[in-house]
Amino acid sequence: MTLVEPTTPTTSTVSDDRLDGLPVVIIGAGPIGLAAAANLVERGIPFEIHEAGDSVGDAIRRWGHTRLFSPWRHLVDPASRRLLEPTGWQHPQEDRLPTGAELVSEYLEPLAALPAIAGHIVTGSTVVAVSRDGADRTRTTGREGTPFVLRIDGADGADERRARAVIDASGTTRSPNSLGSSGIDPLGAETVRDLVTSALPDVLGRDRDRFAGLHTVVVGAGHSAANTLLDLAALADEAPGTRVTWIIRNRSAVRVSASVDDGLPARASIGGRVDRLVATGRVRLVDRFEIERLRRDGDQATLIGHRGGMPEEVTADVVVTATGFRPDLGLLREIRLDLDEVVEAPRRLAPLIDPNVHSCGTVPPHGVDELRHPEPQFFIAGMKSYGRAPTFLLATGYEQVRSIAAHLAGDRRAAEAVELLLPATGVCSTSLGDTAAADASCCGSASLASCN
Repeated sequence: MTLVEPTTPTTSTVSDDRLDGLPVVIIGAGPIGLAAAANLVERGIPFEIHEAGDSVGDAIRRWGHTRLFSPWRHLVDPASRRLLEPTGWQHPQEDRLPTGAELVSEYLEPLAALPAIAGHIVTGSTVVAVSRDGADRTRTTGREGTPFVLRIDGADGADERRARAVIDASGTTRSPNSLGSSGIDPLGAETVRDLVTSALPDVLGRDRDRFAGLHTVVVGAGHSAANTLLDLAALADEAPGTRVTWIIRNRSAVRVSASVDDGLPARASIGGRVDRLVATGRVRLVDRFEIERLRRDGDQATLIGHRGGMPEEVTADVVVTATGFRPDLGLLREIRLDLDEVVEAPRRLAPLIDPNVHSCGTVPPHGVDELRHPEPQFFIAGMKSYGRAPTFLLATGYEQVRSIAAHLAGDRRAAEAVELLLPATGVCSTSLGDTAAADASCCGSASLASCN
């Protein structure tokens, strides 16, 4: 990455009488939200962060047992590093692969504890709606100079905050894709909810008893599914009776296939290991399976659908939903967005990441121009900016918020100077056709092991 040092802006793009003194509000205190804060600190722009969880990196803590396949060299935001190092913080060994828990404890927690950031974070604070103060999405006159208003649910009930700009870095991990091939919950889903678990359970740790000696079905074709399959196979070696079935919609799980071209060796190795589990019968692969409904059979869940056009049923003790994630756009109903109708990413960004078009190599550099919406000074950054696409990397989000902060400071030169070198995906296909099962997470609000 080419670092662009901040320059003194001649004019701020967020200077208006009604906006003076108001902060930039960041939604989410994951890696991207905290990186946005670090960049705003360097620019001298007031901000506050609202995090729905009880602590920073809340989403990552849920899969903290999982080891990322990106080494530390790709996981630390440059602006954050510049703030941390004068305090005595030392960058972790660049080639080491941290777990999610280590990413939080060795990087996010020290960053959030910096005096320039700590006092501006509010945890347990869920943003449920964003609009303009006294102006719904239909009102145009004076909109750009009208403060944003954010409705927030916190420990003391509902409240409202005003802002001069908003950066939504809330991620997607709280809105997983459905098990159903149609994108909506299968009929009968409510009858088996206690038998279904979200992506990346701690199979070998705190969740061991839920899987040991039982039949688990993992649904999904991405790296989150692959990581869970590897853990379940290891558990089967220890716990007799443990069985594993893997359901995918296509003929193959192209995104986890081994590739010598992958710039991240740890990611490349996952596919080969899963392929061997299938070839040796330790994991049963059910491909081309479209799930239509779920049925409860005593203490088991039966997945009902079609496989290659023929009726098919698979019964399990536990079902793991590793079908990826989608952005929660409900809180943005009064914001004027310009989203691609397929990927649900900003329209200028979507062609660069749409898995129906390509998934080869490195995503081209992009910044504020690709992230713009018709709503002035509103930005979606990080994993949520990728909508349903599965290729997000943390370094991409860091460059996004650097560009956004430069724009908010009126530093157009720095905002446009977007240069980023990322490791190639090692995956290439022009017809993935499995976007509903896309594994779209990334280091917590950041990667559920597919985008870190």
